Amino acid sequence: MGRRNRRIPNLERMQLTDIGNKGKALGRHDERVVFVTGGVPGDVVDVQVTKKRRNYLEGKVIKIHEYSPDRVEPECQYFGICGGCKWQNLDYSKQLEYKEKEVRENLKKIGHVTPEEFQPILGSTQRYFYRNKLEFSFTDNKWLTQEQLDSGQDFPERRGAGFHIPGFWDKVLDIDSCHLQPDPSNAIRNYVRDWAIEKDLPFFHARSQEGWLRTLMIRVASTGEVLVLIQFKCEMEQEREALLADVAAAFPKITTLQYVINEKQNDTIYDQDIITYSGSGYIEEAMPKYSGNGELRFKIGPKSFYQTNPLQAHELYKVALDMADIQKDDVVFDLYTGTGTIALFMAEKAKEVVGIELIPEAILDAKTNAMKNGIENATFYDGDMKNVFTEDFIAKHGKPNVIITDPPRDGMHADVVQSLLDLEIQKIVYVSCNSATQARDLGLLKEKYEVTKSKAVDMFPQTHHIENVVQLVLKA
Repeated sequence: MGRRNRRIPNLERMQLTDIGNKGKALGRHDERVVFVTGGVPGDVVDVQVTKKRRNYLEGKVIKIHEYSPDRVEPECQYFGICGGCKWQNLDYSKQLEYKEKEVRENLKKIGHVTPEEFQPILGSTQRYFYRNKLEFSFTDNKWLTQEQLDSGQDFPERRGAGFHIPGFWDKVLDIDSCHLQPDPSNAIRNYVRDWAIEKDLPFFHARSQEGWLRTLMIRVASTGEVLVLIQFKCEMEQEREALLADVAAAFPKITTLQYVINEKQNDTIYDQDIITYSGSGYIEEAMPKYSGNGELRFKIGPKSFYQTNPLQAHELYKVALDMADIQKDDVVFDLYTGTGTIALFMAEKAKEVVGIELIPEAILDAKTNAMKNGIENATFYDGDMKNVFTEDFIAKHGKPNVIITDPPRDGMHADVVQSLLDLEIQKIVYVSCNSATQARDLGLLKEKYEVTKSKAVDMFPQTHHIENVVQLVLKA
């Protein structure tokens, strides 16, 4: 007879003391750690347990007895329901403190490294409306909040547009206002949703894979240019043409308006043909040069990768360039170069910059961006890093003096780490959006490298995510 999985009663008057996994507040019960959603360190709360494991529990706040002095009022009306901006209830200075603490602990506990210099975390001057890209999902069965359910009202209109509810791939919260992206983002999303509801057109249903309106991508560049991409599940030519024409007329500031007919079960667009309804098919981002003399311009299409916080990206790149300390005769390799933004930012300091990236479309953008900015000392290659970054590649371009690496969240492939150890480059600057995998890689690289500097940069205010930049110098 199996053990009975007894429900743990609500935990009463728990003191929350810290931040733990994925930005959740942390408390303790009977020698077990409790990760709590909706709490702030310093709160005294009642917690409903939602998951129990041998060594820890997870739960959510159901009552607050004492408010933490670090608790603030969230800006967004959807806080606690929407899956984003989970730290809006935490004072921003404390957000930075906990982010910096996470980086320090990951480097020490996972990588077993302690940098010679921990530079203070760099906060963001813009704490809301900082994202240049958002993607919204349409649904014919929008999520009803507990408040709506308790109201006793009927909600016959279930079509909506917004963000997925955490943990539910088929549930979407309909929103009217989001604090992440500047105007005209909210107005465009609401216009498309309301237009289609007024025309009684079918919204997408994730489970049945039926419907018409599927997703909406909006990019708002720091230059003021706007890209809009509407994704449809199927072609309804007359309705599509009418919608696009009305959107273009209602928002003349849209730089380029595009659409895609995606009949697949998933809504990724990287293998889809994007059709341009109006405009050039891309927008441009601008970034001041490190020297302060002029700016760099970057071509951004619907499939392009670009830092989602463009103003803070400039600060991040300045930190990386300061750590790189590039001299005029240096050859620099930029691993995981994306569309070449870091490489082109570094180019004015170096003799030559070589960028390597897996995605061919990103490399095409990088080459275009180099030409657009008149940069002739930057070359770009596409391919899997572990296959391109080889002895033959080094023989062709020469041994670099500096390596810049900015891998995805999973960190660097083990073969790439080994190549860096074999090459014994004098200096490496490691930019990471995941200090845990960064720490893992540093633990391997410390065989031949000293970790000399570390500086966290907050790219995502109101969330637990943090970027970190580390300088490594070859041991004597």
